Amino acid sequence: MAKESCVIVGAGGISNAWFPPLKAEGVEIRGVVDLDVGRAREQCEKYEIDTEVCDDQVAFLKKTQPDFVVDLTVPESHCKVVCAALRAGCHVIGEKPMANSMAEARRMVRASEQTGKMYMVSQSRRWVRRHEALSKMVTGRKVGDLTDLNCDFFMGCHFGGFRDEMDSPLILDMSIHHFDLARFVSGVDPVAVYAHEFNPKGSWYAGDVSASCIFEMTDGVVFTYRGSWCAEGLHTSWQGNWRIIGDRGTILYEQDQLPVAQVVAGKTGFNRKLKDLKPLKEGMKYEGMHGSLREMLAFLRTGSTPQTECHDNIKSLAMVFGAMESARKGRRVLLGT
Repeated sequence: MAKESCVIVGAGGISNAWFPPLKAEGVEIRGVVDLDVGRAREQCEKYEIDTEVCDDQVAFLKKTQPDFVVDLTVPESHCKVVCAALRAGCHVIGEKPMANSMAEARRMVRASEQTGKMYMVSQSRRWVRRHEALSKMVTGRKVGDLTDLNCDFFMGCHFGGFRDEMDSPLILDMSIHHFDLARFVSGVDPVAVYAHEFNPKGSWYAGDVSASCIFEMTDGVVFTYRGSWCAEGLHTSWQGNWRIIGDRGTILYEQDQLPVAQVVAGKTGFNRKLKDLKPLKEGMKYEGMHGSLREMLAFLRTGSTPQTECHDNIKSLAMVFGAMESARKGRRVLLGT
């Protein structure tokens, strides 16, 4: 069992995904910080955790001195919470998106560098068995050299609440998952983007909830993305439906089913003869937040760098804000961190 200790900052709904793996790994939870102390206390009681609750992060971290902080606050609070934790001498694992702006994200990266403390972002889609297998198929060149990735994400989601009033609810709140997954699966990084956001007829959202994006990636790869949270009927998976093309074949990953692939097996004919590839075995044991937590614990024990540490994850965030900027300006935008 773990010997590490943590403090949780934020006891909202997302904490229900974090308390179980923290308990399963035996992490000592030295306290829960939330502006709503009553809510924090209710969560501790729900998961039978006997620990202190309070609403003052800075004073509490000074008092408890945990090994790491779990940031489960809303995106607009991430920068303040993370920087304060890093300067208090704690490593941090936090929920996506990394920050509410690129300026805030850069501030967080600098804080990590200046304090020498790790800050990693939990991108839960990276810890999915089929995504790991898909990444191995692509980076292992099972369909040859990668040429392009294509992701469709279409759902009719009636959330109510803050998402209905956001300017860019799809790209800012959801597409970060698909953008980061494109990087994880392919091993390439963003260079530039041209994007168009719009709010379709019949929409129940105030902001632009549909988008089409073309990303230029390193190694000449192109990633196209089409998405909407305002598309009724024939929904895709939450992971998106993917067509990934290499110079020798194609991989399809749709509706959360095992990826299927075909590669060229002949040298003549208008359409070359094809053969099916066997899907790779799924070896990942711990998925979602549990998987990301174990990467943080591995870092604390061995010093191994988590795959979503802040210097890497800011590249996925740049795709989000770059797409929004491109849509506003109506032109191609170069992406930098």
